[in-house]
Amino acid sequence: MLMPKRVKHRKQMRGRRRGNAKGGTNVSFGEYGLKALERGWITNRQIEAARVAMTRKIKRGGKVWINIFPDKPVTSKPAETRMGSGKGNPEGWVAVVKPGRVMFELAGVSEPLAREAMRLAGHKLPIKTKFVKREEAPV
Repeated sequence: MLMPKRVKHRKQMRGRRRGNAKGGTNVSFGEYGLKALERGWITNRQIEAARVAMTRKIKRGGKVWINIFPDKPVTSKPAETRMGSGKGNPEGWVAVVKPGRVMFELAGVSEPLAREAMRLAGHKLPIKTKFVKREEAPV
């Protein structure tokens, strides 16, 4: 599972998720990408499930890049606990994803295979996604 080795603060505020992605909106490493169309939190387990689905589909051919990292701790209080008495303990890690962010990239496989692999990966994520291709730089 992806998670930070160490963090400055053990607990973090939830924050706002408005606006669009500032960076990482283009396919920069591979040939094909999976772009987020909605905003949301993606857990480290969901990222891993999407990666496994992609790599199983392409059968050791091609290369996969993961462009998001779960660096935000999410806390939760135990079940059947009364309100108050402080914030809960860290339970997991999430990556904050905004619309327009390219989350996964793929290279070294044909387009139909890449499209199918990205479709399977997109089903593992809690947000709507879109298959994108690399745009050539204008000459």
